[in-house]
Amino acid sequence: MGEASQVVSEFNRALTLRIVAVATIGGFMFGYDSGVINGTQKGLEAAFDLGRLGIGINVGAILVGSSIGAFGAGRLSDLIGRRATMMVSAFLFIVSAAMASAAGSSEIFILARIIGGLGVGAASVTSPVYISEVAPAKMRGSLSSVQQVMIISGLTGAFVANFFLARLAGGSTDPLWFDIPAWRWMFGLQVIPAALYLLALLTIPESPRYLTMKDKDDQAESVLTRLFGAAHAARTVRDIRASLASDHHKPKLSDLFVSGTGKLRPIVWVGIGLAVFQQLVGINVVFYYGATLWEAVGFTEDNALQVNILSGVLSIGACLGAIALIDRIGRRPLLLIGSAGMTVTLATVAWAFSTAVSDGAGGLTLPGNSGVIALAAANLYVIFFNLSWGPVMWVMLGEMFPNQIRGSALAVAGFAQWMANAAISVSFPTLAAWPGLAITYVFYALAAAVSFFFVRAMVNETRGRELEEMEG
Repeated sequence: MGEASQVVSEFNRALTLRIVAVATIGGFMFGYDSGVINGTQKGLEAAFDLGRLGIGINVGAILVGSSIGAFGAGRLSDLIGRRATMMVSAFLFIVSAAMASAAGSSEIFILARIIGGLGVGAASVTSPVYISEVAPAKMRGSLSSVQQVMIISGLTGAFVANFFLARLAGGSTDPLWFDIPAWRWMFGLQVIPAALYLLALLTIPESPRYLTMKDKDDQAESVLTRLFGAAHAARTVRDIRASLASDHHKPKLSDLFVSGTGKLRPIVWVGIGLAVFQQLVGINVVFYYGATLWEAVGFTEDNALQVNILSGVLSIGACLGAIALIDRIGRRPLLLIGSAGMTVTLATVAWAFSTAVSDGAGGLTLPGNSGVIALAAANLYVIFFNLSWGPVMWVMLGEMFPNQIRGSALAVAGFAQWMANAAISVSFPTLAAWPGLAITYVFYALAAAVSFFFVRAMVNETRGRELEEMEG
């Protein structure tokens, strides 16, 4: 305890915070690129003559790229480095934003979103690993949780930009500057933060854990010295070296399997479970389809976009709560609290939607107090998610695996997370039509309930442990 406390007191706070700030711009881009689609769907439908399935495919295209990007980035970060992989993702964000804003067909738009998804997937797994590998153990949870704050800030930034662009133009499909529809500007604005991300990455060092894995011990010790001082740096390099495979071979996918059995290590299954349950509770229905969802039950477009902003602001507040708590009470208690809270609030949303009645014009409306109850429960759900599963899942995936398998395990867990995301997001427009919103939200509530028992049975606490102590 004394040694760990000394490390925290001696570490280079300014450098560490700068590194975290730059790395988490990737989280902002992850959020912005994911959330910008929310509010553009009328424009896509009008421009490309899309039906329900077409909207689902165009919205979900980013998730195809994200799953590939997450899997590829886990391995790529072991080959070329954490920082270099984040730079690749920044470049992909720039290309995607330019292509999506100018797309003349659904096919080009889908390609642009897949490219953006590659960047989102890469950022989603690389930033948490990088932060966990430079942060002191006693502060790793709170510093890693900044990633989720930035993801939600990106989502909220997209919601705010979409709201003001739509209001400035008169509607998301109306022309704005240079007679270009507002929804196209919503995508084009992403170029600005993406370019800043790429430039900022040039100012931070490579991960010392990666450098040691590449037999660059002198460079690793130099980075660690800047972060924690010379004595701690030399000791940490020795610990990292000792934590790698006994034959000191480079990390590879086969390390994920128990030697001689062909079975995945139990710790990898836990990571996959955390990744999948984070999506099965339906959080990205709120972030991808929020405007459409609330319009479907009687809200105006303007009001629906304002609800998106409210959800984003509440999410940021909840993430700040997670930062304050995660290194005090631990990861596992937060996950359990979140699962319980989401179960109750999702069930309440399902009940509220079950009361919906036809408005006589082919739409739905929530009678009496059902609309207020649905809105309150949905936002409480968002708070519970971002106090727990939102940041904690990424924190745990960044720290729970041994050094030897961290990149490869993140590749597999990240791929599973994005595939679950795709399944939930692409299916939502169809499920909302049949069997309907109420039954769809019952499924999300059941997933939240099962996640509670999964955490109780399978997830171990990682608070305060050095990365070199992780077993699996």
